[in-house]
Amino acid sequence: MCDRPLIDPAKCDGCGVCAGVCPQSALVVTGGKVNFTMTAGCSWCGECEAVCPSGAIGCPYEIVFG
Repeated sequence: MCDRPLIDPAKCDGCGVCAGVCPQSALVVTGGKVNFTMTAGCSWCGECEAVCPSGAIGCPYEIVFG
């Protein structure tokens, strides 16, 4: 699992919905795109990914077969 969500700038339309729901205030819209203000503050609760209307936020999981 990644340590924080990944933002695809090509998909992000800068709507700011994700920043509004982030309980850690770790996201901010700057220059028309969402960015992290503090990556250490992100607890990866998944709220930002759930509300992103353009699908720009995600956290890929690493699948390990053992």
